Amino acid sequence: MFMIAGLGNPGKEYAGTRHNAGFGVIDALADKYGITVMSIKNRALTGKGIIGGEKVILVKPITYMNASGESLRPLVDYYKIDPEEELIVISDDISLPPGQIRIRKKGSAGGHNGLKSIIRHLGSENFQRIRVGVGEKPREYDLADYVLGHFSGEEKKLMEDGTAKAVCAAEIMLTGDTDRAMNEFNRKV
Repeated sequence: MFMIAGLGNPGKEYAGTRHNAGFGVIDALADKYGITVMSIKNRALTGKGIIGGEKVILVKPITYMNASGESLRPLVDYYKIDPEEELIVISDDISLPPGQIRIRKKGSAGGHNGLKSIIRHLGSENFQRIRVGVGEKPREYDLADYVLGHFSGEEKKLMEDGTAKAVCAAEIMLTGDTDRAMNEFNRKV
């Protein structure tokens, strides 16, 4: 079984914000594969289904971004998920242009508080991740205000494309071929 966790903040006021790019990818996967992500378990919305012949659990932590690990660790333990092989975390990334994605097999949090929380709670940086670009923070903006802000009309189209790419990348990663996904999507646009 694979666990695909998209990071974001719960609540209507955060819907469609930059920080909720991970939630957007989970929603797109759920829509594409008819998976209902409504069960509440360990402070997360979850849904089980099949993608590409693989059993998956889709997860949206409802602990708020900075405490994502508090939700994911108990789920990883409960479902006996091997974080290095069977966990895929999807998050926003301000160092990438809107809609561009980057895939990694492991690595640091890169300043992302949700990833920091997961690394702290898992005790390891060794889990796969898909980072979805949301654009660099303008110099005059506060970081929190920027990531909790909404996309412009032009950015929304780029984010739709980025979400579609992240869905495709996750599908490839579920086959166990993360290298192929990295080769296909880690190119600069």
